[in-house]
Order: sequence, then C-alpha cells, then structure tokens
Amino acid sequence: MENQFHIDNGTKAGTAAGTLLTIIFNIQIHDILKTVVLAAIGAIVSFGVSLALKHLAKKFKK
Repeated sequence: MENQFHIDNGTKAGTAAGTLLTIIFNIQIHDILKTVVLAAIGAIVSFGVSLALKHLAKKFKK
C-alpha cells in the first residue's frame, strides 16, 4: 500500500514559519515578564527546599 500523504519541505517550512510568527506576535511583554518572575521564584523555592532537606538529613544522621 502506497503512502498517499506527501508533505514537501516548502509546506513544512511555511507551517513552521507561520506558527512561529503567530506565537511572536501574540506574546506580550507582560507574559514574558510574568514567566521570568515565576521562574525565578520557582528556582529560589527549589534551592531553599534543597537546603532545608540537606539540613534535615544531617540532623537525622547524628
């Protein structure tokens, strides 16, 4: 049985470029800043929890 669906490279490139342009023009600076702030908060919380768990592990080993 022969494959009936053939998508050439031009169609792939056009779809990728269209998707990228849609994303670029629909993302607002507010969304980017919000993402950066939430990522920073997540990193700080993760680091704090790691330190707390390390401290607890040392405390229970004694």
